[in-house]
Amino acid sequence: MPARMNLRHEFVEFVPDDLQDGVLYVSVAYATAAHKCCCGCGHEVVTPLTPTDWKLIFDGQTVTLDPSIGNWSFPCQSHYWIRHNGVQWADRWSREQIQAGREHDAIRKSHQPRVDNRSGQPIDASMPPRPAAAEPRLWRRITGWFRGK
Repeated sequence: MPARMNLRHEFVEFVPDDLQDGVLYVSVAYATAAHKCCCGCGHEVVTPLTPTDWKLIFDGQTVTLDPSIGNWSFPCQSHYWIRHNGVQWADRWSREQIQAGREHDAIRKSHQPRVDNRSGQPIDASMPPRPAAAEPRLWRRITGWFRGK
């Protein structure tokens, strides 16, 4: 399959098991975006939306992911940006550039406080994790069963 030049976005609660080519799935609830690699190799690309990973910008019509997507673990090693639903291809990186990029990311992430994706609150590593609260949608579903809805 030839390299893709555009994607369409779809906001979902859960990313589907089978991703369609050319679709960027965005789960705000789980702070994740996913798509098939734009080179056409078929690998699934998952981009966590966090202060130290990717940022998603939705302008009301299109989406942009920042920074670029570097699929260094895939055989294709494709590298591109997703900007305003368009795919902008980047130059291929050498092994040295990939390693330097990984080291830079590790240093940057080590200096950022860990944040809970759902609450946005800092995570105190000295405290045990709190159980997640049930979501209102789940509660509505459960009570709906008893009401026959």
